[in-house]
Amino acid sequence: MKIKCEYCQSEINDFDEKCPNCGAVNKHLKRNSIGVPKTIDELKQWYIEHNLPDENVTRFFIGKDIKERRAFGIYKDLEKNEFVVYKNKDNGQRAIRYQGTDEAFAVNELYLRLKQEILNQKERLATKDMTPSEKRWMFFAKFLGVLVWLMLVAIILFGIWVFVLEINEPQRGYYYYNDKNYYYQEGTWYLYKRGEWVPTVADQNLQKEHRDYYESRSDSSSFEGVSFEDTSYYEEPSSSSDWDSESSWSSGDSWDSGGSDWSSDW
Repeated sequence: MKIKCEYCQSEINDFDEKCPNCGAVNKHLKRNSIGVPKTIDELKQWYIEHNLPDENVTRFFIGKDIKERRAFGIYKDLEKNEFVVYKNKDNGQRAIRYQGTDEAFAVNELYLRLKQEILNQKERLATKDMTPSEKRWMFFAKFLGVLVWLMLVAIILFGIWVFVLEINEPQRGYYYYNDKNYYYQEGTWYLYKRGEWVPTVADQNLQKEHRDYYESRSDSSSFEGVSFEDTSYYEEPSSSSDWDSESSWSSGDSWDSGGSDWSSDW
């Protein structure tokens, strides 16, 4: 849908990040990511809607600068006008995951870590009441499954190496080539041009030697501009498991944050 730029009154698309004419930010941008929190308040609401235990149990503090050890958190530093994502380790040391002005990026960092922790807790609960014999059988079944999986992977990789050796698919992420920033996603290249991302056709050298120009999967801090993840073109990577369909936490289950990994930086 076409709308008017608030600053120069030029006609722009409602999905444009910025006005192509004056470069002003489009405050009415419609994002495609549905259900993913973009602000601290939205993350708080997501936490409540998914029936998670009290923050003192999960040790995830949203909107708070907690000094205690063993804590994940996000808050806004009002003096610097920056968002801070942190982890206080078991030795009391603080590791900063992100500090900057991009609230959506900061929120997503803690959001992904919280989802990972929920999966870890669910896996722990699944084995909590097992007898030693059941746990041994489960370990054996997992080992056998991994062995079969590795054999299948080896066969598939060998087939790919023999029959499609010439396939050279770039991986999703940021590229820097000829002093320009590119992003590759699902068979399409995008170019960062005049403050916005636009689909483009990469030249043969970039397509052939793309590994030499690869920057990162999701960190766009290598250049100053609009993150590709915040554009209407961005699509969430497909996953073999639909985590969000079973993401709610059962109030009858116990959360043990003592079993979390508190020694690493993140």
